[in-house]
Amino acid sequence: MPPSSTRPTDNLDDDDYPAYTMGRAAEMLSTTPAFLRALGENRLIIPLRSEGGHRRYSRYQLRIAARARELVDQGTKIEDACRIVILEDQLEEAQRINEELRAARTR
Repeated sequence: MPPSSTRPTDNLDDDDYPAYTMGRAAEMLSTTPAFLRALGENRLIIPLRSEGGHRRYSRYQLRIAARARELVDQGTKIEDACRIVILEDQLEEAQRINEELRAARTR
């Protein structure tokens, strides 16, 4: 098999592959489709769309949605929870980049 070809099972390990329907995603998070739509409206997660226009979510998006759900369950407004999760994600990325730069300097 040429290296550029993909196997159907390759997507099973891909955190960004949109494998979950809205109903399945809501079930996995013990929430409602309305909650997932609200996350999209607040631009926390933007699901991909199937050819038929149905929302599809990746494992990465579900982890982000789960974090927002934790905050909302603790009493945080959904808009604020989305902003907090976005800032947490940005901070984590900045810390990763800083660590890479520090490691590059010591080489």
